[in-house]
Amino acid sequence: MNLDFIISALVTVIGVSTPILLAATGELVVEKSGVLNLGVEGMMLIGAIAGFAITNATFNPWAGVVCAAAAGALAALLFGILVLTLGSNQVATGLALAIFGIGLSSLIGQGYEGTINPPFASIFPYALAHHPYWRVLFGHSPLVYFAFFMVFATGWFLNRTRAGLVLRAVGENDLSAHSIGYSVIGVRYLAIAFGGALAGVAGAYFSMVITPLWAEQMTAGRGWIALALVVFAGWRTSRLIFGAYLFGFLMTLELYAKASGYHVMPSQFWASMPYLMAVVVLAVISSRERGRSQAPACLGRPFLPTS
Repeated sequence: MNLDFIISALVTVIGVSTPILLAATGELVVEKSGVLNLGVEGMMLIGAIAGFAITNATFNPWAGVVCAAAAGALAALLFGILVLTLGSNQVATGLALAIFGIGLSSLIGQGYEGTINPPFASIFPYALAHHPYWRVLFGHSPLVYFAFFMVFATGWFLNRTRAGLVLRAVGENDLSAHSIGYSVIGVRYLAIAFGGALAGVAGAYFSMVITPLWAEQMTAGRGWIALALVVFAGWRTSRLIFGAYLFGFLMTLELYAKASGYHVMPSQFWASMPYLMAVVVLAVISSRERGRSQAPACLGRPFLPTS
């Protein structure tokens, strides 16, 4: 195993971790507000097809990303109307959104099979972006750096700003926040839209960066891993990057085990590792918490004001 192999592996891990990191960052904000949205997979797929279709029509990847974010936010707001305004069950509605996104993206995507979209241009000079070693830092899609920025910006917002404090207060005790004059429903709508927008961008990363060809269900369950990552991180942005790269490393094991000639385990085992790890992580955390969960106190509970 030489240095070139290690550099290539690192570049791959960073690339496959990015959409999980983006989706998990958005979902963390949603859950901090007290709402549980299990429809991340569906929003990612809606964003994936929206970004792919707009890029195909305009030949502008940035327009595709913006439309992917808008499509994800609109799908999330549909979820918000159902659970916040109409009072439907959050778990059932989130699962319905996931199924809806899978079906809608498959339907719209039928007209784009076999189509190739233009890639993103590098934001760094060619010599750095394609250098054998420096490419591990400078050879990524702009969305990779955007994901890093959003994690740190979200952490700063939640912990250093008044608006972030209000959002966390809504998630911890919605009735108290309501009693001192804050709009619980308004805050949760904004959080849901933000989470949907980042999920849409995460989906666009699949259809515009990882695989610039449309394929049905191309996110392959990464939305569910993003949900598990939020729990793994303990609802803290400081842990999201570590968790995302851990899952990204597990996702690349199948590819690089084959490339290195390691055939002791069947390829199906390596392909299942991220999902098995997600289940194990959730089980271990649940057993250790023993009722002392770090989750927001109002997570998943409907807001029922007394006046």
